[in-house]
Amino acid sequence: MSDPTNLSDLQRRMAGAVSAFKHDLASLRTGRASANVLDPIQVNAYGSPMPINQVGTVSVPEPRMIAVSVWDKSLVGAVDRAIRESNLGFNPIVDGTTLRIPLPELNEQRRKELVKIAHNYAENARVAARHVRRDGMDALKKAEKDIGTDEVRKLSDRVQKMTDDTIRDIDSALVEKEAEIMQV
Repeated sequence: MSDPTNLSDLQRRMAGAVSAFKHDLASLRTGRASANVLDPIQVNAYGSPMPINQVGTVSVPEPRMIAVSVWDKSLVGAVDRAIRESNLGFNPIVDGTTLRIPLPELNEQRRKELVKIAHNYAENARVAARHVRRDGMDALKKAEKDIGTDEVRKLSDRVQKMTDDTIRDIDSALVEKEAEIMQV
């Protein structure tokens, strides 16, 4: 009997949801500089939005400073504007083709905002996992007459267990990040 739901594909897609979630979490700053903080920022360059790391080099020269060396001098203003409008609370200092971004201390209110953002990322990841589950269950329903009710029940239990494990991974990563953000 072939597997109508292709469980390995469902597992891969759920792992992708967890991986994307962890990447989103890495972009949340926790008081120390990280080049990943700027990953979600899109710069209007050459008529289309581009990730910031495709228009310049992002580096961390000091623990509380991020530097962006823009490759094309004409894009410095666009990068500066994109960083300021990103809602991350950064105020870059332009120095030629380099933007220096000092990281301010996180206050309690900003920490709570970051936790809310992390919760939104987690909910999006949970929804993605549930969509994968739904796709698997739909495939099982379509294949029920070919493989039988007992096999469908067994496979649907496996799909549900995969979903539960994925959501548990998402929740544990969220708890770790929340503790990291709220650390004083």
